[in-house]
Amino acid sequence: MKSLKKMLFVAVAFAAAGLWAQEAVEPYPNFGLPRVEGMMFLVLQIGIIIFAAKLGGAIASMAKLPSILGELAAGIVIGPWALGGIGFGDGLFKYGLFHGEALRAMAAAGHGFDATSPELYGIATLASIILLFLSGLETNLRMFLKYSFVGSLVGVGGVVVSFLFGDLCAVFLLPKFFPCFAHLATLPFAQAVTQAAPLYMGIMSTATSVGITARILSEKKKMDSEEGTTIMAGAVIDDVLGLIVLAIGNGIIAATVGGEGGGGGMDWGSIGTVAMKAFGVWIAATAIGVLAARWISKFLKACFKSPVVIATMAFGLALVLAGFFEFMGLAMIIGAYVMGLALSRTDLKHTIQEMLTPVYTFLVPVFFCAMGMMVDVTALCSKPVLVFGAIYTVLAVAAKVIGCMVPSMCCGFNILGGLRIGAGMVPRGEVALIIAGIGLSAGYLTQEIFGIGILMTLMTTVVAPPALVALFHPKRRGVRHPKKTDDGSREVEFELDDESVAELMMAKLIYEFRNEGFFVTCLSQDDHIWEVAMDEIELSIHRKVNKIAFTCTPAEEAMVMTAWMEVVSQVNDLARAIAKPVRREQMEKVLSKTEATVRGHEGVGRYLQGFVMLPKFRATTKEEAIRKMIDAVAKECPNHLTNADAAFAAVMRRESSMPTGLDQGIAVPHGRDGTVKGIAGAVALVDNEGAASGGVIADYETIDKSPVKIIVLTIANDQAQTPYLKLMSFISRALRAENGAARLAECKSADEMRKFFRAAR
Repeated sequence: MKSLKKMLFVAVAFAAAGLWAQEAVEPYPNFGLPRVEGMMFLVLQIGIIIFAAKLGGAIASMAKLPSILGELAAGIVIGPWALGGIGFGDGLFKYGLFHGEALRAMAAAGHGFDATSPELYGIATLASIILLFLSGLETNLRMFLKYSFVGSLVGVGGVVVSFLFGDLCAVFLLPKFFPCFAHLATLPFAQAVTQAAPLYMGIMSTATSVGITARILSEKKKMDSEEGTTIMAGAVIDDVLGLIVLAIGNGIIAATVGGEGGGGGMDWGSIGTVAMKAFGVWIAATAIGVLAARWISKFLKACFKSPVVIATMAFGLALVLAGFFEFMGLAMIIGAYVMGLALSRTDLKHTIQEMLTPVYTFLVPVFFCAMGMMVDVTALCSKPVLVFGAIYTVLAVAAKVIGCMVPSMCCGFNILGGLRIGAGMVPRGEVALIIAGIGLSAGYLTQEIFGIGILMTLMTTVVAPPALVALFHPKRRGVRHPKKTDDGSREVEFELDDESVAELMMAKLIYEFRNEGFFVTCLSQDDHIWEVAMDEIELSIHRKVNKIAFTCTPAEEAMVMTAWMEVVSQVNDLARAIAKPVRREQMEKVLSKTEATVRGHEGVGRYLQGFVMLPKFRATTKEEAIRKMIDAVAKECPNHLTNADAAFAAVMRRESSMPTGLDQGIAVPHGRDGTVKGIAGAVALVDNEGAASGGVIADYETIDKSPVKIIVLTIANDQAQTPYLKLMSFISRALRAENGAARLAECKSADEMRKFFRAAR
């Protein structure tokens, strides 16, 4: 039912996308297609985009790069300027899946157009809204305020210098590289810097991708360092200021008299009025949203009990505020960010994030892929674009380093610390792409300038991580005068027996802190790093495989120990509760009533043909039997079982949890280990009659107390996908159906045993 609700929520989101598609972009050629066929094209396009985006993201992740780079590259490859523009046949696909051939013809004729259809652009717009809404939800307002002074200086410095470098680069170099911007050289300097293209090139270079930097800091264990906290606070302020600059820039463009040609001069009074209006609307909406957030939370919880409905209503409010901001002359993404920021300090934050995650996972890759589709490959590969793009990228990197380094050095950091902060602020990300997309769709940017913006985003994202890692390699401190009395933060670490137990404990800890009213924020999903904050309390939790580490002050250590003991008690109670309904005496009743079934086991039996068959098997104890069987598998199947000791330990761990003896003298010891390739195992027929004692393995407990006659050992890889459960079920069915166990026990050779399993259905 929960999955169905999430699917319905996705459907509602897609229905809302149509509202944003109206009058959104320049005309897109539909070539007279009927509505049904037009929708067919849209469905095909979205399907191709989803597969391409996910594949590109996976490839980028394998190359240790941010997934958005792969999604952008995938969009470029399948877009109308590349594979999507290849037409075939004389029917519907004459112009290609994305009508590339027709778009190129329109470009040659001098007609305006957009590389995506209004419907696809509407879906991408919706994706940008949900992206900024969730970014606002994830903003740590407390850290924003705590490090507001140095963070504000770093953020302001990075934004101001980046904007100036980007704007001036456009003013002085665009006329030299692109004839369509030759008029910039003829305008007065004050008028040229306020033209749409220079303004957007300045705005594009202001944003910082905090997610990329956060991962590097977490890997280097520098998240809580002076540089780490300054970078994180500065990045938050950076994005906020970037959105404010976007609002002011749109206001300046709207107030410019005479257009790009510059025929009417500049009305600085109107520009100032519109800019102050934009800034005032942003500040007022943010203040009202933060103050009213708790009332909004109470209203939603009182009127709607379902988490899905609450998340839907919250997202609806974000859409309404986004539309209001667009109506007031600001960008829709600013309104979405404001609503997310307002709700970030409420207890609905995590509910909204959880419910919107399926929509985010589905739509956001579509957005990045659609951004890549807008890139004209031919324009991107031209010499003017590459040369200008290289200059623009170098200036964008230098602007962040200089703009963030100088203010940080004024606040106690040395040159090394300033360089670290500057390098950490270099990566651009989703906000820069959204700004570039807005500029292109509004006609402020050409395909060449849009491609330059994409190129700058890609290069800064690729260059910054290794530079930051290299700067943190020296162990020297980044501050001139380290505080002699710091907060005394230290790491408290707990080691558990198994990774799965550590994962469960981590989930319970997060739930416990949230239930206490703490604001728990995920800093790195891949590295399992979380921040816990409330009032003056601030600590981090990091899961390292089977270890959980807390970074806290001595004053917070008692609270950490209390939380840990509480969670340990809950997990112990949970373990006892789980053990009650699966007592072995109850299993006997279940097995006696279970009927053998064929369905679901098709093709699984072939794995048994590779098992080692051991007729006339002898052992004195359960441990000896398992050891001998694993050694036999390691000898006969060395490619599958390379570490017999690890496999033996895995099986014995499973046995210590619950013995695997069934009824009718059947035992099915099994386990999983990462050293195993695929599935391996052995089948042993215990030679009870040949033993003088009359009962070889007396300590192997079965449900019906019968002596063990048949042992089927299975060992599988715990990291790869294998039909482990289906194979275990197939074995149980084969042995218990039509006196199967008795017929197998009568086999005298390995060949006869294999024939038995081959005949099993």
